[in-house]
Formats: sequence, structure tokens, C-alpha cells
Amino acid sequence: MTTTDHDSIRADLAPTKKLRVGINAANFLLVTTYVPGSDPHGVAPDLGRELALRLDVPIEFVVFDSPGKLAEAGKSGVWDVAFLGNEPQRANEIAFTDAYLEIPVTYLVPADSPIRSIAEVDQPGVRVAVMERSAYDLYLTRNLKHAQLNRAGSIDGSYELFVAEKLDALAGLKPRLVIDAEQLPRSRVLEGQVTAVRQSAGTLHGREAGANYLCEFIEEAKSSGLVASLITKYGVRGVSVAPPMPA
Repeated sequence: MTTTDHDSIRADLAPTKKLRVGINAANFLLVTTYVPGSDPHGVAPDLGRELALRLDVPIEFVVFDSPGKLAEAGKSGVWDVAFLGNEPQRANEIAFTDAYLEIPVTYLVPADSPIRSIAEVDQPGVRVAVMERSAYDLYLTRNLKHAQLNRAGSIDGSYELFVAEKLDALAGLKPRLVIDAEQLPRSRVLEGQVTAVRQSAGTLHGREAGANYLCEFIEEAKSSGLVASLITKYGVRGVSVAPPMPA
């Protein structure tokens, strides 16, 4: 990389002379620990730290309590790089890399549910709890034809809604649903997956040099074993390193 290239990349990704990294603290798989007023730690924050190190700039974390708020904040320019699920609706505003990590999505159903498979969820009269503006909410909004989505403002809120309203299914990240199932006797996590949330990095459109470098950084983080080592470091279960970007 030439000095000119490096200057262009830093101008795109660190226009304030520091790398402002947007993080979704609600994703407990990628943000293992976070106390307001301190820096977050986990797979996503550590990838941000490595990126700042390579750009030779300080890092500043901009933390949100939901993926929807993180994505929306890009319009006001409060972050330079964000780590969140790559969804077509968000891609209108954000130039995403390919995924660095994938998280399966499925449903939890109560003990007495007649629903036995994922395909049986999308029926008239079936009510599904989901975290609003999550990547899987956006996916289900596009793809469910008959079932009704009932939205809550957080992952915990969607579980509470599912239980309180006696809904037919709870949509969510499979590793979290496994934990939720332990609280509900004889409830079941449906086999297979509805989709996989493709966790990616992104910057704002119009920052071509920075976006290209970000793509290269993510691909190298996968191929070098960095992503895998962070998954192991933080003991994250139920996720996988995303495959290389297609040639």
C-alpha cells in the first residue's frame, strides 16, 4: 500500500483522526462485556481495535442498544465503521463487507405447540415474537407471507412478549433461543435455520477507498484465523466463521 493509498483510506475511515466504531451491545454473542461508560469487549469490538491498529489511529466506540439504532445512526455520521448484520434494507445506506461470521436464526415454540418444523410457522393465525429492526426481523418481514410478526424493542423484550402474550413462536438467534428454552419447560427450538445473520463490517457509501480496504481487512481477518481465534477467546458458541468472499 502506498502512502497516498493509506492517506486516502484514513481520510475515509478516520476523517476525525480517530476511528469511530459503531457497536450493537444487544448482540451478546459479539459483545461479550459492556458497562456503560467503558469500552466494550468481544469479537466485534476486538476487530475494531485491530482495524484501528492497522490504520495507526486511536479508536472510539459508539455503542447502541439495538442494531436498528446503530444502522439508523449512520445517517447522522456519528460512526465511521459499524459491525452489524448485513441486510439489503441497511445496504441502501451502508457499504457492507462480506460477512466475517454467521449466526443461525430459528424459532422457539412452547411445550404444547403443534408446530414441528420451520415450514409450519408461516401460516395464517400464527403469531411470532421478534426483536424489532433486528436483521432477522428485516428478513422475516420480507419473507413471511401469512404469520404475524409481533415486535418488541429488545431481545429480552421479545422473549417476555412471547411468554406474556402466549404467542406461537419466538424468532431469534439460535444460541440465544437455546438459553431461553432452558427457562420454559418442554419448549422446543426448531431444527434447521430460517436464515443466517451475516455479521459484517460497513462504512458509509461514497467512501470508496475506505470501503475497499475494509473488505480486504475482513477477508484477511477470516483467512488468517483472527476471527476464529476471537470466537475461541470469548467462548462464543453456536456461530461460525463465514466462508471466503466469492471470487
